[in-house]
Amino acid sequence: MSDKSPVMTELDKIRNFAIIAHIDHGKSTLADRLIQHCEGLTDREMKNQVLDSMDIERERGITIKAQTVRLRYKARDGSIYILNLMDTPGHVDFAYEVSRCLYACEGSVLVVDSSQGVEAQTLANVYQAIDNNHEILPVLNKIDLPAAEPEQVRTQIEDVIGIDASGAIKVSAKTGEGIDDLLNSIVMTLPAPKGDINAPLKALLVDSWYDTYLGVMVLIRVIDGKIKKGMKIKMMVAESEHTLDRVGVFTPKEILVDDLGPGEIGFFTASIKEVSQTHVGDTITEVKRPALKALPGFKPVQSVVFCGLFPADAADFEDLRDSMLKLRLNDASFTFETETSTALGYGFRCGFLGMLHLEIIQERLTREFDLDIITTSPSVIYKIHLNNGTTKELHNPADMPDPTYINHIEEPWILATVLVPDEYLGSVLKLCQDKRGEQVEMTYAGNRAMLVYKLPLNEVVYDFYDKLKSVSRGYASFNYQMDGYREGDLVKLTIMVNSEPVDALSMMVHRSQSEYRGRALCERLKDLIPRQLFKIPIQAAIGGKVIARETISAMRKDVTAKCYGGDVSRKRKLLDKQKKGKKKMRLYGNVEIPHSAFIAALKMGEDK
Repeated sequence: MSDKSPVMTELDKIRNFAIIAHIDHGKSTLADRLIQHCEGLTDREMKNQVLDSMDIERERGITIKAQTVRLRYKARDGSIYILNLMDTPGHVDFAYEVSRCLYACEGSVLVVDSSQGVEAQTLANVYQAIDNNHEILPVLNKIDLPAAEPEQVRTQIEDVIGIDASGAIKVSAKTGEGIDDLLNSIVMTLPAPKGDINAPLKALLVDSWYDTYLGVMVLIRVIDGKIKKGMKIKMMVAESEHTLDRVGVFTPKEILVDDLGPGEIGFFTASIKEVSQTHVGDTITEVKRPALKALPGFKPVQSVVFCGLFPADAADFEDLRDSMLKLRLNDASFTFETETSTALGYGFRCGFLGMLHLEIIQERLTREFDLDIITTSPSVIYKIHLNNGTTKELHNPADMPDPTYINHIEEPWILATVLVPDEYLGSVLKLCQDKRGEQVEMTYAGNRAMLVYKLPLNEVVYDFYDKLKSVSRGYASFNYQMDGYREGDLVKLTIMVNSEPVDALSMMVHRSQSEYRGRALCERLKDLIPRQLFKIPIQAAIGGKVIARETISAMRKDVTAKCYGGDVSRKRKLLDKQKKGKKKMRLYGNVEIPHSAFIAALKMGEDK
């Protein structure tokens, strides 16, 4: 770590911008080339996707956490500019990360793959940037590919998004072609930040994460005033006060500086140990000379998918709580609260932004904190209207009240945008119909159809994205936003093993799909639960009515093996004795469902 302190920069020589794009359009690779060109790292220190610091990001080839880096760029006229670059995720589940970055910047570099064209998430991110009054600079990436059609994609950007793409820069993030033109366009096209250095300190808390040695590290964007080492600051929402130990910037290495002025993005540490003291979107001001009004901050995050996370060993409950608190600090869109289950003991009801988000959190808990956890069936929030006129939110199907008290149930719906090549249109339309979808509109952009559908969220969270990719051979792209609640004919599907309900596997389903889901789950469990010395019935029921059943046959010892010759009644007597023993065993026997069976059972139906 260096102690070299860059001198405070004039506002008109700063550019803050986010790199936005659809998944796999080359954001992280483009960030690598920009860092390399500005000599942020030497060739020896460079590696592919240098800003994707987590192992899980590198393995999956996706960005999960937005990263910031400060670069020095010498323009063609010889003047030095400071560029604060934010590399954002592309997946719809991490849209909250993108929204925070856009709020901290004045411009966006929109990366579009010149062989794939405009995709669903490209549209979603652009509209978010336009809502934040960003200047948008289109970039056509991957021009070195044989399938690249930059001129057609340029026209597509103008037709589909409606922004001027005549000045779009052609680059290849892989080879480095066009990077200098891009940097020149960034300083010429994107606006400089505004701010008053003499005003009271006002800084936005963009992100925070936990460092084992330094405590909480806080990423900030200074709006007004100046923040410096040794200053006593106050968090306006959390109402906590701290003295700053270190102030610095990422280049992408940590470099300590004396102070940060308006328009600058950097970090500080202040020996903060409590996770609860740093709220993303909070306003930071000076204790001596506080700002009068806090910044509006970010919209509170809306969890979309809920599921229970339980430790495989009950003794790990406190470790799981501590691990989740540390992850919660690193990921503001992850929420949790304590819950108990008869089958699984003490655990947490967690909220996620989608199934990929759930998968990533689960994997991070396993890898980074070495925990063995069980996940229950994912569900969404239902609104239950009772006969007495009250409404309650249902996060967990196991908590559903008696159906006789329920007037009606409402489920969340989404407005989904799907972009798909013409030849796969029929399969995608069928998939949307099977998921109870309602078509809103269908338009064409070149040889690709843009479908807008209203879909029930509980049909989408399980396997919609995977099925969409398989029916379109990976060419369809998908993005959605919430579209309110609507009444639905929903029922609670209960799974019983050996006549005992397993609340971890209970789920809310539409009545029309209850039989198919129940049958598929019973079939899956039959293969997953090991055989016992007695017969095990597996049943799917709605209320008191069983709609599907499978039976796991008993392991059978051949008790007549030692009988040879003689009357048949001798064999009969031994078999009857065995039968009585099995009957008694079934009354008192306890079926242990292996932890792996829970997760495998919940991935049901996809391969049926």
